[in-house]
Amino acid sequence: MATQDYAASVQGVAIRVTRLDASGNLLTEPGDSYTTSAFLRTSFTPEYEEGDEIIEKSASGVICVSYKAPDTLKRITMELAICDPDPELTALLSGGLLLRKNFGTYASTDNKSIGWAAPGVGDDPSGNGVAIECWSFAVKDGKRATSLPYFYWIFPYAKLRQSGDRVIENGLLANTFEGYGLGNVEFGTGLDGRWEFPVATERPYAYARDDWAPTGLKGFYQWFDNSSAVVNNKALSSNVATLTTASAHGFEVGQSVVVADVDSTFNGTFTITGVPSTTTFTYAKTATNVSSAAVSPVGSAVRQRGYKAVTDFTSQGSTTAYNVPGQQSYNADLPIDFIIASSEDPSA
Repeated sequence: MATQDYAASVQGVAIRVTRLDASGNLLTEPGDSYTTSAFLRTSFTPEYEEGDEIIEKSASGVICVSYKAPDTLKRITMELAICDPDPELTALLSGGLLLRKNFGTYASTDNKSIGWAAPGVGDDPSGNGVAIECWSFAVKDGKRATSLPYFYWIFPYAKLRQSGDRVIENGLLANTFEGYGLGNVEFGTGLDGRWEFPVATERPYAYARDDWAPTGLKGFYQWFDNSSAVVNNKALSSNVATLTTASAHGFEVGQSVVVADVDSTFNGTFTITGVPSTTTFTYAKTATNVSSAAVSPVGSAVRQRGYKAVTDFTSQGSTTAYNVPGQQSYNADLPIDFIIASSEDPSA
């Protein structure tokens, strides 16, 4: 695409909402980022401060000085509407208590979110705020664009709360959130490095064409960017390859990694099956055993960009023990988000 193709933004594809810390950094723990296509709309309106107008007249009543200062953008106002009373997304956007029920046993928990309670009176419902990313289709000549088929919208800092009447009736219960958005340079390239213009995050909103959108996802996910590590040792035993890196690699089980410049036995693209330590990882490789040996010159292991679904948060043991996302210490007097367990005995 040598120049723009004048595609239109048509229909919403997905949104990703990520919790921020007090400095505006994206949080990456389980329960910090939620992706869904089940939303009705994401709307925003630039809000401007009108510049002062100065007019002076002469003694005869004729204007002798006239000056109008420019209007300046101060923030955007935002509204987000979702399809259903989604307790996890609601808690992420507007605080309150996420209510979790154990469908397993005390020995083998299976906690699932089944409800939500409003923030306490006097609490700040939006806490440190969230970053919101939204994708829509790029449509050209009545069909989706063949090159960069999505618009990728970012709102790097937003503080929202529930709004509008909440009516339980013969109809859809409205689930609307409204608030404001500002710039946030700490957003950087985003959770998975897909935002290519980090300098633009100092602005309240931005968009760019993209070749990817998180389609088909709903729930909490942990995202990761491409990351490389230097490989300085190799070994293979019983069809399991073990590579050692020069420093902590940050890889996790289930992630895809490209191994290069080790040797023909170890090179290739593999799924990580084990992380014995911060500097070793393993993957399945059917080949003759290889004794532990240094890799010289060193090789490389590049983790591929991707995500993994969050199956559970840190277990909650009682109704008085809260799990606070973002690795914050629980303090009942602070207006931050909480998760709480059911009081029901799952074995009863």
